Amino acid sequence: MKNLISSKEVVEFFKEEIDKYLKEGYDLSNEVVKIQVHQQIYKKAIKTIYKNHFFNKHSKIGAEVQQMLLDWEAGKPEVVALWKKMNQWVYDGFEVTYKDLGVEFDSYYYESNTYLLGKEVVQFGLEKGIFEKDPDGSVWIDLTEDGLDRKIVLRSDGTAVYMTQDIGTAIQRVKDNPDVGGMVYTVGNEQDYHFKVLFLILKKLGFDWAEDLFHLSYGMVELPSGKMKSREGTVVDADDLIEEMVVTAKEISEELGKLDGYSEEEKANLYRTIGLGALKYYMLKVDPKKGMMFNPEESVDFAGNTGPFIQYTYARIQSILRKADFDYNVTSNVVEMHEKEKELIKQVALFPEMIQSAAHNHSPALIANYTYDLVKEFNSFYQNVSILGEENLDKKIFRVQLAKQVGETIGLAFSLLGIRVPERM
Repeated sequence: MKNLISSKEVVEFFKEEIDKYLKEGYDLSNEVVKIQVHQQIYKKAIKTIYKNHFFNKHSKIGAEVQQMLLDWEAGKPEVVALWKKMNQWVYDGFEVTYKDLGVEFDSYYYESNTYLLGKEVVQFGLEKGIFEKDPDGSVWIDLTEDGLDRKIVLRSDGTAVYMTQDIGTAIQRVKDNPDVGGMVYTVGNEQDYHFKVLFLILKKLGFDWAEDLFHLSYGMVELPSGKMKSREGTVVDADDLIEEMVVTAKEISEELGKLDGYSEEEKANLYRTIGLGALKYYMLKVDPKKGMMFNPEESVDFAGNTGPFIQYTYARIQSILRKADFDYNVTSNVVEMHEKEKELIKQVALFPEMIQSAAHNHSPALIANYTYDLVKEFNSFYQNVSILGEENLDKKIFRVQLAKQVGETIGLAFSLLGIRVPERM
């Protein structure tokens, strides 16, 4: 490794990486920051050098992998058959998880179908002088004048890289949806640099719509025991986590003892609604650009800024509506309102503005935390103002109508977050 570190190529690698950190505002005159940055670069250097040089070019397995990629691009039947078989295992697993989470997609784009388009565009870019070919046959784009670095878009053996595939996919998506007003790439912040390069390449290729591409760079999730790292095995399988949340919801619900009269099927559905609501809300209440600590038990707490707390308030409102033994769908003649009613109305009225703000800022956290504020306001109203016990019929009608409006707002807000609300809890 000593000989490798002293090589010209590695020195250049370190220089380019340090330049990136400097451009991002890191103060390398600070000794602590400098050590941290150098440690990160060193880790990346070992990984990159090992993969690009030792594994890809000199190891027997690396040579076999490279040959398999060439065979795949050439359409060799047995390689394509194996690839399809293994891919299907992944797709089948994804389908189970997506179904549990209530996630649906209008369309799918596979890089295996778009990489050829990407290679065609690279050839076009070569002819226009946007890309350049190195002596070994690999194709690059030089973005140093734009504050970035050189980026490979085709390997020396002619095979595509991730960037090639992403170029082709972006172009195909716009071809299929010519009226699209923009595209949001929801990918972790570890890929910040990749998307800066992708968007810039598309702009240099002359695609006007590239101005409307946005990378929603979300932070990483940590466990109480530390960061989740696949290489160290400290990850949580999504399906296991979902089931753990359902079990936790069941245990807490049974402790509260409020499920008398529920059938076993109703209980099972409720546990899943609460568990998934807790999981989704806990994740979504944090601004997507920030990292977060995920604590499964804390997320299922029925008090505080949690999904179950909001779901419970929604169920409480539905209980009020069921107990209302009078027609509350009529116009009430309330002249004077309680201060708590005024505050609650103000909070409900903010909802349309909050939706617009969440969309503009690409942050579902704004909707999540708005809903929590609304629920707090309703519970304060509920504790201080009599609803069904109010003797004045006009006031009683108005308060039930207000409670109904709050319930509908909670339900709509949670539907935007992909979270179900129970009629009873």
